[in-house]
Amino acid sequence: MSTDVVVIGAGVMGASIALELARAGRRVIVVDKAGGVGLGSTGASSAIVRFNFSTHAGVAASWEALFCWRAWPEHLGCEVADPVRFERCGLALLDVDAAPREAYLPLFDAVGVPYEEWDADTLAARIPGLDTGRYWPPRRLDDEGFWAPATGRLGAVFTPDAGYVSDPQLAAQNLAAAAKRHGAEFRFRRTVTAIESTAGRVRTVVLDDGSRLACATVVNAAGPWSGRINELAGVGADFTIGVRPLRQEVEYLRAPDGYNPRGGAGVAVADLDLGVYLRGEVGGGLLVGGTEPECDPLQWLDDPDQANPNPTQAVFEAQVTRAARRLSGLTVPNRARGVVGVYDVADDWTPIYDRTELDGYYVAMGTSGNQFKNAPLVGLMMAALIEAVDNGADHDADPVCFVGTHTGERIDLGAFSRRRSVNTANSGTVFG
Repeated sequence: MSTDVVVIGAGVMGASIALELARAGRRVIVVDKAGGVGLGSTGASSAIVRFNFSTHAGVAASWEALFCWRAWPEHLGCEVADPVRFERCGLALLDVDAAPREAYLPLFDAVGVPYEEWDADTLAARIPGLDTGRYWPPRRLDDEGFWAPATGRLGAVFTPDAGYVSDPQLAAQNLAAAAKRHGAEFRFRRTVTAIESTAGRVRTVVLDDGSRLACATVVNAAGPWSGRINELAGVGADFTIGVRPLRQEVEYLRAPDGYNPRGGAGVAVADLDLGVYLRGEVGGGLLVGGTEPECDPLQWLDDPDQANPNPTQAVFEAQVTRAARRLSGLTVPNRARGVVGVYDVADDWTPIYDRTELDGYYVAMGTSGNQFKNAPLVGLMMAALIEAVDNGADHDADPVCFVGTHTGERIDLGAFSRRRSVNTANSGTVFG
């Protein structure tokens, strides 16, 4: 069978890329080993939409993507049965040396992201029950210094336009439904077994049922399986940035009284000082995740299929106890409850959106953990990149720039190059 593009991966990234390529008139087939859309890393995302990044491209991309979420039906270009909602709750990034204000506020100013600078008293007043103590560095629960008194007080930078998407898996399904309206085809429970090329260009994707999909373009959006797919294609020799699968947990419990005002969702908190982040949900829920503090061992995986799918009591207690230290009134339940996902993590927590040394073969990888927020924009950026390269652009020598429709910001796609230098200015965590 002949098609224009094969997208590998039906998560939120693959679905978004499929939509934009199909909307541009290309014949698209999306292949995924799972039984439906958004069943991998996407479904385990906290779906927070925030703007705290250490590069202009990172801030500009997340700010542009916000407007896609806020005008979701317009972005999809069609009606869907059950569209996701963007919940605007704001986010407070607590002060911490690993992410000082002077590192990102100039980027906010340049891009036009509104923010408020809060001192400790304002922080305490704006988020009921929040302890403003400085406890750096994060510690393990069995460290005798875990319960040491605060060494000072923290302020925060508040971005009022931040929030979260109500259901990350549904967001991917919405994108897939829109892609299908433009003719995209989705094939589930199919594994890619080979990627064939001739004369330096991709030609065929082979599936485990023997199907051979002749194509001119392949986009690897396979999440934590992306490295394995690259091996099949024989690409990666010129990558300066590596990616690895990382098991992650996001815990779920009831928020303390007063945190979720008037039935809404309380302000999300990024707390690198204690090593957690938290966000509320409409109806009284609270999600708690980790920020990869140095004291916690990272659960790197050789095979993402071998990840324990159940939340563990040790990780649950560590993350929720840290959150409880920050948010008074929060109790630590005896039973772990949450979701487990496998992230596709780049060395510097910055994704790779790029072509490769194999003509026609592109990657949207290293996205897990902090790129869900950019998903609707990633489809647009990848479509623009593919179109430019197809028309002769030398993206490696002269990187393509994408101009945001909503903000007018120029986003240098070279910032997401497979050949870039490791970004040493970031926090070294999911907050990149």
